[in-house]
Amino acid sequence: MEFIIKQDEIQNYNNICKTEFPKYTSQLINWANQNAQGTRPKHIGQLSDLFPEFQRSAGEINVHNWENWYLQKYPDVIENVTNKIVNQIDNLKEAIQLIDRNLIEKWVKDFVINKTFAGFNVQYSILSALADKLNLPFRIAAPTEESDGIDGFVGDTPYSIKPASYKSMGRLSENIGVKKIFYSKNKQGLTVEIED
Repeated sequence: MEFIIKQDEIQNYNNICKTEFPKYTSQLINWANQNAQGTRPKHIGQLSDLFPEFQRSAGEINVHNWENWYLQKYPDVIENVTNKIVNQIDNLKEAIQLIDRNLIEKWVKDFVINKTFAGFNVQYSILSALADKLNLPFRIAAPTEESDGIDGFVGDTPYSIKPASYKSMGRLSENIGVKKIFYSKNKQGLTVEIED
């Protein structure tokens, strides 16, 4: 059997009154909180540990008792986290005053042109960085070299560049016969691993 329990049903089952927010405000508060990192465990505790602790110690499991139990452990948390988010909202209010059509157009162009190019042209970035580290020239492979599984050269060494997920896809049995470079994308940029 498979079924879905909707959010409003979950609230009803738990006797929680639905909290209403004006249009877009919840999204903006959530975004501000992400920037402020107000609801990180270092500020509010590890809720996945705290709630089971509450369940073990509470006589009756309900939202009112949870609130009382939690606020006894963290009496200032609501005020402290609210302050963090308010400060971030103030920053957003200042920033939004700077946004006009020209800035939006600049952002769209950066996203569509620059970020797309850099994101899809990963091989060039990796070969450039490796060449810088080794103080050697580099080049992208010619179409005839690509058919041999070569994506580019640093100095005279040919490389095949693959996403890190390639390792777990069972394709490593392909014998390309050149050094492999594996990469993964993350918030900082690219993590690159080069075979010895």
